[in-house]
Amino acid sequence: MPIGEAAGFTPIDPFTMQKRLGRGLNLGNALEAPREGEWGITLEDYFFPIIRQAGFDTVRVPIRWSAHALREAPYTIDPAFFERVDWVIEQALNNDLNVVINVHHYEELFENPNAEWDRFLALWDQIATRYKDLPPTLLFEVLNEPHGALTTRVWNALFEDTLRVIRKTNPTRNIILTGANWGKLASLFSLQIPDDPYLIATFHYYEPEPFTHQGASWVQGSAEWIGTRWEGTEAERRAIDRGFDAVARWSKDKNIPVWMGEFGAYGLHADLEDRARWAAYVARAAEQRGITWAYWEFGAGFGVYDLATQQWIEPLLRALIPNS
Repeated sequence: MPIGEAAGFTPIDPFTMQKRLGRGLNLGNALEAPREGEWGITLEDYFFPIIRQAGFDTVRVPIRWSAHALREAPYTIDPAFFERVDWVIEQALNNDLNVVINVHHYEELFENPNAEWDRFLALWDQIATRYKDLPPTLLFEVLNEPHGALTTRVWNALFEDTLRVIRKTNPTRNIILTGANWGKLASLFSLQIPDDPYLIATFHYYEPEPFTHQGASWVQGSAEWIGTRWEGTEAERRAIDRGFDAVARWSKDKNIPVWMGEFGAYGLHADLEDRARWAAYVARAAEQRGITWAYWEFGAGFGVYDLATQQWIEPLLRALIPNS
């Protein structure tokens, strides 16, 4: 009997689950920091009910597990950190939110996959075993934005190895996979999709980057982009439509549902009205093609919520959830 059924839960097929993901929000800059709080955000219990009340259906939780586990075998994850993740998952589920947990910012893996291969599998073995009896509204996203030495060929092999590890304890849980080259839209088309009935594909969308990342300190040359506008011209809209049309065709051809796990525009320099206009167009364009989404992110530089005033940034919130 499948684990999900043994725990009293009926499995959810990936097309149904992808629809249920609906409109989501990333809890970024918290658990994927080297230590929670170092990037300005510590997750608090009040976040979850206000996210649900605003009209969001899902939270994606980026997690830097690699900073909280032994470097040598058996690569044990710190029990206190596991308990912190337990709390986050519980808060989400108790507030009727789907929750996606991932492996985020595993920098050593991107630099030397062979040296980190066994550790990566061991991390997922621990995560999958710990959460095997939780409801199917918890989803596993194997890795955020593979890149560097984790090329398409290497990543495809690592994903298949990881899938086998997870399926030992979670035979029917929906698992989210992405392409190499930072998980961009085009990376979907080089994905090698394993024969597995519970997979959802994902991509991240930050186009055009001179607009979405203007002045971002971590992007080389982005200072030159400061002042870039997004006014919703026909050409600007058409560029988005072309990309999403290609995703919709790929999804139908491969018979796999697609979730846009990140999209957003950095707010330090970009005009707020432009950010809202862009976010609204991207979100609606995705929805019109059956692509559900999660905005990046809640309360940091791309955020839709102002932690200082404890208020939603209304133009962005209305862009994402028009009837919020």
